[in-house]
Amino acid sequence: MKHLILCADDFAIHAAASQGIAALACAGRLSATSVMVLSPRWAGDAALLQDLRGRIDVGLHLDWTSDFARAAGHGLSLRGAMLRALLGGFDRAAARAVIERQLDAFEAVWQAPPDHIDGHQHVQQFAGIREALVESIQARYPATGGAELRPQLSPQLPPYLRLSTGTATDKRFKTRLISGMGAAALARLAGAAGIACAPALSGIYDFDGGGAAYGGRMAHWLQDAPEAAIVMCHPALRAEAGDEIGPARAWEYAYLASDTFTQALARAGVALARGAAGLPRCASPA
Repeated sequence: MKHLILCADDFAIHAAASQGIAALACAGRLSATSVMVLSPRWAGDAALLQDLRGRIDVGLHLDWTSDFARAAGHGLSLRGAMLRALLGGFDRAAARAVIERQLDAFEAVWQAPPDHIDGHQHVQQFAGIREALVESIQARYPATGGAELRPQLSPQLPPYLRLSTGTATDKRFKTRLISGMGAAALARLAGAAGIACAPALSGIYDFDGGGAAYGGRMAHWLQDAPEAAIVMCHPALRAEAGDEIGPARAWEYAYLASDTFTQALARAGVALARGAAGLPRCASPA
């Protein structure tokens, strides 16, 4: 049996996403979700996850590129964020402050550290952000769980990281572009710091093709992803107005809620698992 982390991104981006993710998790169709804590929905929608505490990983979806990030004063377009990362990188001190504020917002509601940390549109690996992120994890979440620093929070393992490294067989341009924005550099930093990482990321596509095509893609991802990899998804109960990937969210939800998905898991010999149970540490740099 192969164990994979199926992570629904963008919890709290809108009501349909939060409701759909919670419903799928309750049905055992997900093993993780990533939260957009800058959304004004986060404090209220967290109640949908309370009964799932300890059953799925609940993590922080670091955000620099959404409307919420713009409202918070640090947001950029994805293109702008990529250009900044490529042309010298983000200011590390400023990035550290943004990360700390988002971690504070997560912990204030969830009353525990995040099980994992990743990034909306993969910003966690961008130059300047990745260095600040590793520094922040080391400071806030030592191996003991940091209870002596923040005794109001339950101690646990430090958060694990998503590496946006495609699987060995995924040679598509989009996957190479995502990985090329700093996945290897983040792995080196995390390895030197002894931070756990999921070894690969699957579930990458262009949010096109409809539900039938999505089912075929998921069947391939389940077969192709290596042990302990993350397969990301973006489900919602329905398409919300103004959400550019709204239709894809709806067909992803419909597929993941179906018997066809459970049959695909069985054919691939896959069990959905939490990464917080103990992923290996990132490989240290040579």
